[in-house]
Amino acid sequence: MITFQENTDIKKFTTFNVPAVCRYFTEVYSLEELDEALDLAKEKELPLLFLGGGSNILFTDIFQGLVIKLNLKGITESEEDEDHVVVSAQAGEEWSAFVQYCISKDYGGLENLSLIPGNAGTSPMQNIGAYGVEIKDVFHSLKALSIQTKKVETFTPDLCKFGYRESFFKNEGKDKYVILEVSFRLTKKNHKFNISYGAIQEEFKKKDIKTPTLKDISEQIIQIRQSKLPDPKILGNAGSFFKNPVISLEQFQKLQNEYPHIPHYRLADSQIKIPAGWLIEHAGWKGKKTGRVGVHEKQALVLVNYGGATGKEIYLLSETIIQDVKKKFDILLQREVNIIV
Repeated sequence: MITFQENTDIKKFTTFNVPAVCRYFTEVYSLEELDEALDLAKEKELPLLFLGGGSNILFTDIFQGLVIKLNLKGITESEEDEDHVVVSAQAGEEWSAFVQYCISKDYGGLENLSLIPGNAGTSPMQNIGAYGVEIKDVFHSLKALSIQTKKVETFTPDLCKFGYRESFFKNEGKDKYVILEVSFRLTKKNHKFNISYGAIQEEFKKKDIKTPTLKDISEQIIQIRQSKLPDPKILGNAGSFFKNPVISLEQFQKLQNEYPHIPHYRLADSQIKIPAGWLIEHAGWKGKKTGRVGVHEKQALVLVNYGGATGKEIYLLSETIIQDVKKKFDILLQREVNIIV
């Protein structure tokens, strides 16, 4: 039988280190315990919030419902063919540790996603990505529990409707499913490396690494991330706070006339992705501190809690940044972090 805590501050389970109070809180370690928690929520007509690694969430007010922390653990493998393996992680597995597990077995495909905070179960929700790779590139399937029917359903890539930091579970499926397990189709040999990112190539050149291994790529990406991003255990943050905006070719050409050196990435359908960090920096926000919150000095995408801040303070900072970027570039930034109001 699971236990429920009432009116609890669960900030220790989040990375922003701001007050995160909820009416009810429980941790579950099995599907049976999850069923029990869902029964309580239904009985008391409580809104639900599922918590993974707490690295993509910002509490701005008391959550008047039940927060369920998913601690489902376990990693399994199944052979697909002589070139590929399907590796599955339960929702509560820490993402970074899971990536390192795959690298230790010489399974390729997730190495560019090293050191991303959070748990495996939340990775498909926003199709996490970094350094030219998204999980949709190696995604096999996932198992999710329907909150309404209590049945476990299997979702293939097409059913997940992956987009840039988007998925079915952030849109039509929001608040309807809880992800239990995620599976990836990884290479066992003939790995296809994605090392076009400039900083990776520069370091390999310095170290005279001509034929990098999975471990080499992972270590280099970890080094890059650690050099740019603050450790949430030291400085409260949730990593990238904003999505990189995607604009039309016509709008980009107007911007390029005014800012000839604006970085950009061409996508399909004549759309252009602009780095949000560049926009924020050139709106004058990089390294700027406002009271107890601010923008990190090395990475303009990261909003930080310098100590003692509330979620509302961080939210208001993000709102001011959004307004300034809109005014200067006519681009509306979108938050990547899940805001609890």
